[in-house]
Amino acid sequence: MDAQDNQQQTDDVSPAEPSPPRRMSRQEILTLISIASVNFSSMICYSILGPFFPNEAVRKGASQTVIGLIFGCYAVCNLIGSLILGRYIVQIGAKFMLVGGLFVSAGCTILFGLLTRVPSGAPFIVMCFIVRSVDAVGFAAAMTSSFAMVAKIYPNNVATVLGSLEVFTGLGLIVGPPVGGWLYQAFGYEVPFMLLGGFLLIMVPFNICILPTIAAAPSKDSFLRLLTKAKIALICYVSFTLSAGLGLLDATLSLFAMKTFGLSPGYVGFIMLGLSLPYCLVSPLLGYFTDRHPAIRPWLMVIGGGVTAVGFCMLGPAPFLHIPSQLWLLVLMLSLIGLSLGMTAIPTFPEIISSTYELGYEEGLSTLGMVSGLFGAFWSLGMFYGPTIGGLITQHLGFQWAAVVQGALAFLGSFLIALYYLCERRTSEATPLLMERHPSE
Repeated sequence: MDAQDNQQQTDDVSPAEPSPPRRMSRQEILTLISIASVNFSSMICYSILGPFFPNEAVRKGASQTVIGLIFGCYAVCNLIGSLILGRYIVQIGAKFMLVGGLFVSAGCTILFGLLTRVPSGAPFIVMCFIVRSVDAVGFAAAMTSSFAMVAKIYPNNVATVLGSLEVFTGLGLIVGPPVGGWLYQAFGYEVPFMLLGGFLLIMVPFNICILPTIAAAPSKDSFLRLLTKAKIALICYVSFTLSAGLGLLDATLSLFAMKTFGLSPGYVGFIMLGLSLPYCLVSPLLGYFTDRHPAIRPWLMVIGGGVTAVGFCMLGPAPFLHIPSQLWLLVLMLSLIGLSLGMTAIPTFPEIISSTYELGYEEGLSTLGMVSGLFGAFWSLGMFYGPTIGGLITQHLGFQWAAVVQGALAFLGSFLIALYYLCERRTSEATPLLMERHPSE
């Protein structure tokens, strides 16, 4: 009987064994496609500015510092929007927040393309600030809700799904600069924004039809309690350094490349491929690997931060190295930074989620919305720091020193994460010994 029972149990279990590769339902696949379209369309609209907007803004009377502030105001409004929208995602509704944010971003992208018709000087600068600020809130809504929905719908494969989605984020970063630079050279300032704004508008009804509605109850927990956990605070700092580096490159790299190597905006867009292409290729592999081996997440962040530091120091290169600036070295270091950003960025969000549950937060959309909002807020803080402070350093000391400072920030994050996890491991190893020496009565 035992053998028959065991055989019966085997027969009952065996049909379920092949199921993991097919565990995603049709709705989940469509949701993945929908969120991928949001990532792609949002990032292509974001990255299109890099090759030609700084140069156009200079013609309209903006200084390097003001250009940095225009990029930076986007990040400040994104920061505020991420915190507020992440806190109230349940009340607003994840689907409505994502679709509404996409619609706002579409309108602002089109309006941004009309800014050359505004008089130069203060009117142009003020309108840039207004349009970018509103666009930032729309982008915050779309990205906060998409991160929360991914973590809710795919709880066991967060890093894998995020890594796969980062392919489309990378594609947006890849396509945006060269296409934007080419359209700008061929048709002028307005056409790139009109085309991409129209593309975003097409994404709105597509996502309305596909995205599921997620019902959830609001939570009474807060953002501040999340930051009381040292590990979460450190990971948030790491995400800050990542976005600060990208923000610095967005606001300063094109002007540096044009001035140093005499490149056109179109060629600058192709140079930026060196950053986004490695990130795009490595992200899904890292996501799959970190989901299967969660213990390596901290060490990927440590290694990635160290490599990022080296990449930024060699990007200029650093003045104290006395190495002349060369185009091949610039492209090589951008590729190295893109690779290291993938190593550092992919593990951060799932690691924050696991740390949040360790604090006793209930599993649900409300908690995931707060985690997503917190992650987005620190990412936006870096996007403010990178263009503004980086632009200020570039204006007074040069691009090389701005890159060195950014490399130092990345190294500090890598060092602090390594120190924390080494101390945590030593504490966990010492606890059993203490219990053996002082057993409870």
